[in-house]
Amino acid sequence: MSQPREKNFFKRHSLKVGDRITNAAGLTLRETIFPLFLVTILYFLWGFAYGLLDTLNKHFQNTLGITRTRSSGLQAAYFGAYPLASLGYANWVLRRYGYRATFIMGLMLYGIGALMMWPAGLKRSFGGFCGATFVIGSGLGTLETAANPYMAVTGPPRYAELRINLAQAIQASGTVVGPVLGSYVFFKETGDSVDSLKTVQWVYLAIAIFVFILAGVFYLAVIPEVTDADMAQQAELTHVGKQEGERSFWKQYRVFHATFAQFCYCGAQVAIAGYFINYVTEVRGDTSSALGAKFLAIAQGCFAVGRFSGAVLMRFIKPRIIFLIYMSGVIAFCCASITQRGNAGLAMLSMTLFFESVCFPTIVALGIRGIGRHTKVPPILARVADAKNSTAFAMVVPAAFFVLAYTYTLAVNFVPSYRDPADKVGESDLGLARHERERGSIDKGSFEKSSTLEKDTV
Repeated sequence: MSQPREKNFFKRHSLKVGDRITNAAGLTLRETIFPLFLVTILYFLWGFAYGLLDTLNKHFQNTLGITRTRSSGLQAAYFGAYPLASLGYANWVLRRYGYRATFIMGLMLYGIGALMMWPAGLKRSFGGFCGATFVIGSGLGTLETAANPYMAVTGPPRYAELRINLAQAIQASGTVVGPVLGSYVFFKETGDSVDSLKTVQWVYLAIAIFVFILAGVFYLAVIPEVTDADMAQQAELTHVGKQEGERSFWKQYRVFHATFAQFCYCGAQVAIAGYFINYVTEVRGDTSSALGAKFLAIAQGCFAVGRFSGAVLMRFIKPRIIFLIYMSGVIAFCCASITQRGNAGLAMLSMTLFFESVCFPTIVALGIRGIGRHTKVPPILARVADAKNSTAFAMVVPAAFFVLAYTYTLAVNFVPSYRDPADKVGESDLGLARHERERGSIDKGSFEKSSTLEKDTV
């Protein structure tokens, strides 16, 4: 535990970690404050970039005269880079060098992509913007590949969902700042003229400078690493046992189901956010793009509130139950937004974002629970919207994807092979201080290997 307890927050040290047991997965709450603070900054960065992207989508339709279908190229470039990062180079770096090296690489890619926005603006090239967005997406995909599991496994397993939802709430705050900035900078004064592309250049130049500085901070920062050996040990100490953590990766069917749910959910979420401004300008009379961007900021505010409230509720109610309630709300309000118009339609779609809030981080946290050493759609909507000339009608597409993701929600609540490993990790007192273990809600013998754990009930 000497490394995690290091008093010096910054020093030059090797990026390569190996697969030794560092005990970082058993850190107390106090010991995780500094490293998780640094990682939480990353959440704000990609929330800000995501919110800015949704505003740029509509902005480029106006300034460059492109269709909704073509503007979806921004989302396609941004999220198309994610699987390349998560399954390719980011995963390779994470496995061989560790979390800190992956964070640094992601920040460098993010900064390079932000700098590429400058020549794209000079040339007024939508293809150039898509290329820059792809590099930005590569960087953010790399950050997310490392940040989500790091947030979930660093510190007491009992609070994994709470930690990741609080961090994602900060990310949601970034998605509020993006549209607000877009409404006042991209759409104001220049009136959607091509001159406003200059503001895009300056905004992304500032982003590049900031993330390069942050990469230097991560290079010097002393943060605990969590290795595969740590996670195998954690799986054993939390009573999940060999039957889960030691299975072959290809037999981790719960992880594959969670991945499928995440794919469907993310596609639907991105589609709604990317065409929110289109939706509100169509269903609500006399609504300009600038006003639509403000409404998007309000909706993203609902998203942020949902994450904070969900994180608080998870302190008292099992995360899988909160997940079930919120995902049910997502489907209900998304379906309602298809037929509603005016302020009612705006309210329905805003409530959809509110209930979306906890879904992504909770799928991540529940999906990797107990797997030990293995821890580590927009174009369709646009095509339907163009064909029917109605973004509201096209909301049937994300609604259908939400229903597919709902299969995992039901499984993790009602199928014992999904539910039991998640609850066992959630009831562990690994990494908790003595006074926290003795509060009375935790069994006296839960820290030792035994057969005295209560059988879970739904």
